[in-house]
Amino acid sequence: MGRLDEDAAHALAQAAGLGPVRTISAIDGGANNRAFRLETAEAAYFLKSYFRHPDDPRDRLGAEFAFSQFAWNHGVRCIPQPLACSAEAGLGLFEFVHGQSLKGIVAAEAAVEQAIAFFRAMNRSRTEPAAAKLGRASESCLSLDDHFATVNRRVERLQAVPSEEGVTELAAELAPAWKQVLAGAHAGAAAHCLSTEAPLAPCDRCLSPSDFGFHNAILANDGRLRFIDFEYAGWDDPAKLICDFYCQPAVPAPRHTFDRFARAIAGEFPRPPIHRARAALLLPVYRIKWVCIMLNEFLPVGGSRRAFSGTPAQRDARKASQLAKARAALAAVQSPSSWKAA
Repeated sequence: MGRLDEDAAHALAQAAGLGPVRTISAIDGGANNRAFRLETAEAAYFLKSYFRHPDDPRDRLGAEFAFSQFAWNHGVRCIPQPLACSAEAGLGLFEFVHGQSLKGIVAAEAAVEQAIAFFRAMNRSRTEPAAAKLGRASESCLSLDDHFATVNRRVERLQAVPSEEGVTELAAELAPAWKQVLAGAHAGAAAHCLSTEAPLAPCDRCLSPSDFGFHNAILANDGRLRFIDFEYAGWDDPAKLICDFYCQPAVPAPRHTFDRFARAIAGEFPRPPIHRARAALLLPVYRIKWVCIMLNEFLPVGGSRRAFSGTPAQRDARKASQLAKARAALAAVQSPSSWKAA
């Protein structure tokens, strides 16, 4: 785990007009990046040190700060205020949200309504000129074939992982399950007369927080949710946002709210029935994708991210935990009684 450039952190606080820094202390919990509490005489702030690797060219800091600034400048207040950033040092400085994580629970319906309100507030300004300057989301998909290819690449990467107890067998089991899900998705597209090749028109694309879910939310002391972690954010397919929201395992959204959520998101676009059909079609595809995501620990770049943010003991424990979760998630996909979208 590399050391924080404290001189750069002090300079960033000065640039943001926060005054002299008193203390900087590490915060546990980040899986990809390192987080710190930076304190001045006036208040506490959230300092984020972003993972960078030659094999992962994504500009996490640039994406998160641009998305956060756009949202804040257009009146969205259910996020931490972005204060300053340093691309050179890989640091971002934000408002510190006092509250608690939702991890370890199943979110309530009221939380789903707050997530819908955030999406609507964000996308109310998607036709503004400044929105056009935002980039595409990480792994953005504009056609059904894009979705299929993205998941297929993840499945193939796992087939190439060096032999390791547990994950090798699971990767071998994953391949035929994916083949079956992909065949079903193609059949569903044909049944709904949906082209797999045609990209979404610009008017059908959304500004997506990406990796959107209650695992990236804080229940603030005022009782409201604040949504965080926008390092993958940008333009994307609303169906992808819907599916990711209901597939992330850390803080599950209640399954019975899927239809309500999908209708609310789809209703922000010119052709709501098409977006709902795409979301239902892609849900099994994204359940396979999330099995792959749970196994990121075993990939070279994923392992490097964890090395950046955690200790060797934490990484070993996380690998064992993620392997168990992935095995259970794949079994659920393969089950005849497996959950399907309403």
